[in-house]
Amino acid sequence: MHFKTIFKSFKNKDMLKRIGIVIGILVVYRFLAHIPVPMGDATTFKDAMSNLISKSDFGNFINLISGGGLANFSIILVGMSPYITASIVSQLLTKAIPRLEELSEDGESGRRKINQWTRVLSVPLAIVQSIAYCYILFQSMGSYSTTAFTPTFHDWFLAVTAMSAGSIVLMWLGELITEQGIGNGISTIIFLSIVSQFQTTATQIGSALFDTSNGTLSLFGWFNLPVNPTVFWILVGFSIALIIAFYFLVKVNEAQRIITINYAKRVHGNQAYGGIKSILPIKLIAAGVIPVIFATAFLSLPALIGQFLTSTDPNNSVGQTLVNVFTAPSAQNFSTMYPNGINAQWFIYPALYFALVVMFTYFYTSIIFNTKEIADNLQKQGGFIEGVRPGATTAKFLDRTVVRLNFFGSLTLGFIAMIPFVTDYIFIVLTGQPLGLSISGTGLLIVVTVALENLRSIDSRALMVTYDDYK
Repeated sequence: MHFKTIFKSFKNKDMLKRIGIVIGILVVYRFLAHIPVPMGDATTFKDAMSNLISKSDFGNFINLISGGGLANFSIILVGMSPYITASIVSQLLTKAIPRLEELSEDGESGRRKINQWTRVLSVPLAIVQSIAYCYILFQSMGSYSTTAFTPTFHDWFLAVTAMSAGSIVLMWLGELITEQGIGNGISTIIFLSIVSQFQTTATQIGSALFDTSNGTLSLFGWFNLPVNPTVFWILVGFSIALIIAFYFLVKVNEAQRIITINYAKRVHGNQAYGGIKSILPIKLIAAGVIPVIFATAFLSLPALIGQFLTSTDPNNSVGQTLVNVFTAPSAQNFSTMYPNGINAQWFIYPALYFALVVMFTYFYTSIIFNTKEIADNLQKQGGFIEGVRPGATTAKFLDRTVVRLNFFGSLTLGFIAMIPFVTDYIFIVLTGQPLGLSISGTGLLIVVTVALENLRSIDSRALMVTYDDYK
């Protein structure tokens, strides 16, 4: 990273304008996260939603990526889930339908059409998810609150419209951020959503750290610090582990294979062109954090369906099975879901999660890294890889290289996503209760990856706006 260049670029008005627009959009997003759905007693619905979130890991994850929008019963509680689901569907259809694949290869105009269809598909998905959330919440109100609540058609229409509109506005804000060229808008919004939840975690840790009811920390018998000694040493251990995890995540995210590209020397008149070397970097995890987000969103849908079915009929066996299978083991649900200790069901969700992360890593890399297009562009520019024939042979070489990198990259990404589950398993064996880092581990992975991607985008933009200074 060229940090000096980044700081130097802040003198450029266009750079400051883009950063200001992004910051303004993020402020608007955080403002929307605190606007409640205009229906009934907002406080009662907020308390009921918090009660629902505590029952499942699915609710915790949705609340995490919505920046607390679910717990606040805000108009953006549906979040980016409809757009993410629509993106998965459109990308699958692009690979499955030849006409769509041709359209995606038809330059910028073709990609714009596919993006527009993705936005259109997001609207009915947002409406369906809004109806599902409202239905689950209305059904739970009877068991949570002593005051009977029977929603009218006006209540349904107002709630679904507000929640669907909030999701669509969120999608629009994400695209506005992307247009500024300093990071992916969808990833940036999810990044801010996770970071905004750290304040709650820090408050909880702080209250536990300064709870001296069980004693204080003695430093070599010289004086006592007003902190809980057990919590203090646990925090020291976790801080060291967190630094190591950050270092490992950064190294893995930055790892890449460098391929040298040679350009043939051409003579035109009295001048010679070409005869130079360049590089083609291929990242170990080219898909970034997208596979983790896709896998979690994909696994969330069956859990949502299960919640919907059990809200209709608490004895529905299909709904109970979906909730049990597609709910991640955590400290909140371990005692209720596994009263007799760990059984085979405990490993189903982690195994599915790992498999989906690996699958989506291959899938998304194949979309963003088109080896045939790269080989054709190199051939047109007179570039070639030493020892590899231009054209189809180059495409096969790149395919083979990407597949090998994906093998290690996808497994690495999958194992990183599994670290919280492994930690939970170790704590269950040692203490009989999981530590509960499943969501925070995923959040940490998203935060590190998105931060590096956005920093890289800012670096590229900074080099662009300060290019004239190096002439």
